[in-house]
Amino acid sequence: MAGYPFTAADLEALRAWDTPTICNALELVAPQRRGHGYTVRPLVAADVTLRPVCGLARTGTIRAAAPSGRPAEVDHAVRTGWYEYVAEAAMPTIVVLQDLDDTPGYGAFWGEVHSAVHKALGAQGCVTNGSFRDIDALAPEFQILGGVVNPSHAYVHMVAYGQDVSVHGMACVHDAVVHADRHGAVVIPHEAVRQILPAIELGARREKVILDLCKSGDFSVAKLREALARSKEIH
Repeated sequence: MAGYPFTAADLEALRAWDTPTICNALELVAPQRRGHGYTVRPLVAADVTLRPVCGLARTGTIRAAAPSGRPAEVDHAVRTGWYEYVAEAAMPTIVVLQDLDDTPGYGAFWGEVHSAVHKALGAQGCVTNGSFRDIDALAPEFQILGGVVNPSHAYVHMVAYGQDVSVHGMACVHDAVVHADRHGAVVIPHEAVRQILPAIELGARREKVILDLCKSGDFSVAKLREALARSKEIH
């Protein structure tokens, strides 16, 4: 699609691989990103059996520990503006929502209703340091990676959207490509998206030399040293 060096089909293809494999590939194609761009603290997956999600980031911030202090009509306008923002995407999206409260997750933004609404808006899932609830009633195939599980809404409200956010150490901007599964999430630079699959194939060939030795029944440190050297020579 115009404006992106990849297509929705390219993003869909990346869903065949788990997020650690995507991170391994990024070490090859974008080595400068090796130490950042991914979540570094545990997240709770709503359903560990769901396949990975991959889409364009829709970023926002929330609070829940106290009322917004805004008139009700302003809260409503911000919430509906958020929905419009999520819907206005050229490809499937991933919501990246930063909870700004001193105790993130004080009130749950995500539950039965919001998972259904955002799935209908084109989102595949969410990555947040905030909380979620209604585990048994979430929209089918909608993945949520949250900081905690919490039974109450409290005073949850949107603060803003479309800005830079950070969730568990992963900095994210509007329209970034985000890949996520039960392990966590990572941002893929736009220019790296189409390099990921070839890098995965290269990584698999390099790892096979080591794994085959481990399964051979003829393992030794000397043979491991040889295998590591052969693995490095594979290009």
